[in-house]
Amino acid sequence: MKTKSGAKRRTKQGAAAPQEKLKRKAYDKALKKLHVELVRLQEWVKYKGLKVCIVFEGRDGAGKGGTIKAITERVSPRVFRVVALPTPTEREKTQMYAQRYLPHLPAAGEVVIWDRSWYNRAGVERVMGFCTEEQAKGFLEVVPNFERLMVASGIILIKYWLEVSPEEQTRRLEARIDDGRKIWKLSPMDLKSYSRWYDYSRARDEMFAATDTEHAPWYVVRSDDKRRARLNLITHLLKQIPYKTAPREKVKLPKRQKPGAYRDPKYPFKFVKELY
Repeated sequence: MKTKSGAKRRTKQGAAAPQEKLKRKAYDKALKKLHVELVRLQEWVKYKGLKVCIVFEGRDGAGKGGTIKAITERVSPRVFRVVALPTPTEREKTQMYAQRYLPHLPAAGEVVIWDRSWYNRAGVERVMGFCTEEQAKGFLEVVPNFERLMVASGIILIKYWLEVSPEEQTRRLEARIDDGRKIWKLSPMDLKSYSRWYDYSRARDEMFAATDTEHAPWYVVRSDDKRRARLNLITHLLKQIPYKTAPREKVKLPKRQKPGAYRDPKYPFKFVKELY
């Protein structure tokens, strides 16, 4: 909302006052333009051999998955690679913590998107007791140097935290309970973590204090309105990676060959029944 001066009204906490939900038509129109730019970025990444690493973190229900889908639905999965690692195996639990993440870092010409990342140790592992407090604090001490090495190796590292309000998180998690399309999104771990809002808040605050560095800053996206959040994040992302239109030869379809002696076969193809 804006005051008479045109400035957005803000709450005492500094958060922007609630806006009307963005309509689907306006969202689709804006997203289409951003998709064109993401394709341009993709071609530039391939042309220049860039290495891009995008980290997505946030509370359960903050909209990470939908945002990642909005980014990747019109680009090549060979360039934009999404990494969402499962629970570590017993063997992986005995490894150096960063070991399971290193093989997935980008090579030249790749954009790797992390749907949760090494920051599991500072968040869910710490809050839910899957690591010791000593391990969590040790992680926060070393990760800035780990990320400094990534950046020094030529990786463009961008970190996003999606922030959702407790009320909107409740609404989204409740919506998953009875929706057959979303029940897979609601795990026993989600239910346990839901009750520990302020434990996660403290963990987030300490994580930011330790790892919001000049070489790898955290960018926070308000995500109560999923559509606005996706558009705002993609617009911001495109500004973090300088790119141009990569050289490309003009495409022209060649002439299709003549059938010659070929005739359609009498083979009984098993066509799918057309119900629609």
